[in-house]
Amino acid sequence: MFHNSKGISDFDLRNAISSNRLLGLWRLMRGYQWDYIFATLMQGLSAYSKTATYLLLSYFVDHYVLASTGKYPVWLIALAFVAAAAFQGFFTFVSGRSAARTAEGTIERLRNYLYDHLQHLPFAYHAETDTGELIQRCTSDVDALRRFYNDQAIGVGRIVLLFVVNFAALLQLNVKLALYSVVAVPIIVVTSVYFFKKVSAAYESYQEQDAVLSTTLQENLSGVRVVKAFARQPHEIEKFERTNWEKYLRGKKLLTIHSLFWPISDTICGFQMLAGFMLGALMAMRGEITVGNYLAYAGLVVWIIFPLRGLGRLIVEMSNGLVSYDRVFKIIKEIREPLDDGSYQPKADIRGEIVFERVNFEYTQQEQVLHDISFKIEAGKVVALLGSTGSGKTTLVNLLPRFYDYTSGKILLDGHELNTFSRRYLRKHIGIVEQEPFLFSRSIRDNITYGVGRDVPQEEVEQAAKMAAIHDVILGFPEGYRTLVGERGVTVSGGQKQRLAIARTLLKNPCILILDDSTSSVDTETEAQIRAAMQSLMKDRTTFIIAHRIQSIMNADLILVMEDGRIIQHGTHQSLLKESGVYKQIYDIQTRIETELEEELSKIGRAHV
Repeated sequence: MFHNSKGISDFDLRNAISSNRLLGLWRLMRGYQWDYIFATLMQGLSAYSKTATYLLLSYFVDHYVLASTGKYPVWLIALAFVAAAAFQGFFTFVSGRSAARTAEGTIERLRNYLYDHLQHLPFAYHAETDTGELIQRCTSDVDALRRFYNDQAIGVGRIVLLFVVNFAALLQLNVKLALYSVVAVPIIVVTSVYFFKKVSAAYESYQEQDAVLSTTLQENLSGVRVVKAFARQPHEIEKFERTNWEKYLRGKKLLTIHSLFWPISDTICGFQMLAGFMLGALMAMRGEITVGNYLAYAGLVVWIIFPLRGLGRLIVEMSNGLVSYDRVFKIIKEIREPLDDGSYQPKADIRGEIVFERVNFEYTQQEQVLHDISFKIEAGKVVALLGSTGSGKTTLVNLLPRFYDYTSGKILLDGHELNTFSRRYLRKHIGIVEQEPFLFSRSIRDNITYGVGRDVPQEEVEQAAKMAAIHDVILGFPEGYRTLVGERGVTVSGGQKQRLAIARTLLKNPCILILDDSTSSVDTETEAQIRAAMQSLMKDRTTFIIAHRIQSIMNADLILVMEDGRIIQHGTHQSLLKESGVYKQIYDIQTRIETELEEELSKIGRAHV
């Protein structure tokens, strides 16, 4: 689905989903599995080199130190020690290199896939999921998987091979001694599995709270101006400290479980080693084994017991990787939004005739938002939506680019069912200016040209900016169109940010235009400038305007007054004024407020003359 360093571009990570998490983690390594096997085999050869050192030590002590029965010159024995150490170092290096390639390659692909996957998830998913939660899963949980592949997965293979090779060497030295040396293995395994379950639950709880803390921080930083404007710093600090304290408690519980495991496992391993050393010493004194065999045994048993202790640690720490696998793949399991699933492909650009026929929409079965919506708008005309917050205006226009699909009824675009158009096609031909526009941390020019999909001459950019009444403002910045804006455009005012978003939509040159309360952040004078500048743009383009000021929608060809997801009035400005309904009430209130404001300003002006 994308290119990476291994050239694996056709592997859909959804194929790695499995109820068996270890199997899923193995599938996730597709393309790197042979690297993992090779790294594990190199660990085995490294272990064998270490074991050979102890066996060589046993031979040297028995045949050169305690007796003179050696068949080879001493310098050759010394060279063998050096060679064993060199081979161990070489195989360890090669194994580490392959392990790193496995871990980093697998995780690079996972990160790329996650980012790509998030871009293709439905609008509803992002509306319902906390940003902080997604960031946590795409960073902390992905890094936990990287550690799993780099340390734990390779570590388990290394420990198993160390145990097998060294236990085989012990059997060669003395079967009885070898069997006594692994009495603690079942105890360690049972203890590790018990703590594995405890750590899994504690770690998942800790990660969930960490995501809550990330969300709290992300919301605070995004809304820092609101926090300062309402002097809510003490409340936000208290909220953060409360969330952080809960994370501390969960982290403390997790570390307590870890701290209990270490002394228990160390005690068991310590007793096993002590008993082994004592038994070996007694056998050596009774002549059942040679002194050289005992020295070799002392070295080999260490490389059985300590890897066994390490295996217990890895089993416990593997719970982190397995929990993170579940958290990451919970995102991957989400169904992507089918952007190209339309059955109808227009041969020419759409004209923009839109018909709603008894349209209903519900987010859930218990939450119906739109009820029996019916109206028709001719191509190139302007329809305005007026109503209180929560009346369904934004939800209605969100059906047009298929951010959501209506539950029942029909929406016809140029006589064709809207659902037969692909989402990609609709969004290419529909321009939207959001109620709260987002500006990227890039230059003003980059923000205006964002989403156009072609090289745009500077003249076009400036023309769009002029039509949005922002060109002169941009020229007033130090670097003009190359001026950088911060996250969410914090270096420009609300009105300027709104007009930059309008310029971005103008440059897209859409067939259908949606203005979601797009003049809410500008003053009356600027609003008039934008409205005048956009008349030419709106000509021959079907336009939906959501506004709270009646002055912004007076010239619309059709005005829909909405309340609780229903159209309660419809008509032109003049026809609605003749009715004694909500529209006339709003018009009278706004007219009275504007008249009173003008009178107050006039009085203030005369007082200063």
